[in-house]
Amino acid sequence: MKAAFQKYVLEFKQPAGTSRGVLKTKNTWFLMIDNGVNKGIGEVNMFAGLSIDDRPDFEEKLQWTCDHINLPLVKMMQALKEWPSILFGYEMAIKSLQSSDPFTLFPSMFTEGHDAISINGLVWMGNQDFMMQQLEEKLKAGFDCIKMKIGAIDFESEMSLLQLIRSRFSESEITIRVDANGAFTPENALEKLEEIASHQVHSIEQPIAQGQWQEMARLCEQSPLDIALDEELIGLYDIEEKINCLETIQPQYIILKPALVGGFQSSREWINLATERAINWWVTSALESNIGLNAIAQFTYTLGNKMPQGLGTGSLYTNNIDAPLEIKKGHLYCNASGSWNTNDLNF
Repeated sequence: MKAAFQKYVLEFKQPAGTSRGVLKTKNTWFLMIDNGVNKGIGEVNMFAGLSIDDRPDFEEKLQWTCDHINLPLVKMMQALKEWPSILFGYEMAIKSLQSSDPFTLFPSMFTEGHDAISINGLVWMGNQDFMMQQLEEKLKAGFDCIKMKIGAIDFESEMSLLQLIRSRFSESEITIRVDANGAFTPENALEKLEEIASHQVHSIEQPIAQGQWQEMARLCEQSPLDIALDEELIGLYDIEEKINCLETIQPQYIILKPALVGGFQSSREWINLATERAINWWVTSALESNIGLNAIAQFTYTLGNKMPQGLGTGSLYTNNIDAPLEIKKGHLYCNASGSWNTNDLNF
């Protein structure tokens, strides 16, 4: 069995604003395996500035993975435990190799085109006119749940936008989720959460930066707004660490990004631990190409969670890998008669 990787630069159709800055391009890597009969492909989605394996020796470890691709699965999973994006790509590539179709990793009614996944529409940060324009486009496209990135423009402008949305659309017409990406401080977060909650918002992701467990626990206890942990899950590998995080903070939700938490197996472990503690969850992409998004969507469908998932990111790029994924009326579909175009890849 042989393996190789290929770096690929995804280009945003329009700059994507978050509290961490504005994204114009995003690097990703594809891990390709060939056993002489079948081929498999996985996406190693190392998110610069966010992934725990954003390290100077990242590509060196990716090359090591290719050089040791014939190691037993259990040994490889252990060796890549602290490299979650590589583990995600490896797990995907192996599953792809073992499948009759390299792009059908989790066969289901979804992959056959008979069912769809409810997803939220994503509204990027920007001035009020730009954010309102995005919102109107999402509503016109049939979304009834939107996720707004907040924390980049001034807070009062963001609250004015929420007020404007609620003046036009009731809570029953549209569900609003917000994502602060850790933009608030422990000192001002509760006051801000109370103001956000006054606009009938469903939940907020990661109001303060990760690693402040006691402060986050206090917010989860006192906030009138449900809190979802996102970045907080990054870098926690062992089951004891995961249990400690959930039991210390006691959030209302956790959000699983397989590329950031170490793949499908780790995501399932998080979900099981959360469910045992009456903590709800949903799955989102981490701005993968359609290769990774396709695998995450297929995996998510098998979990049976009917909440809107964060999987509407496939149309963000000008040079995404052409895939049979389609968004219609706030749902993600797999067009069973569609095809893949991997001409830009060595696959």
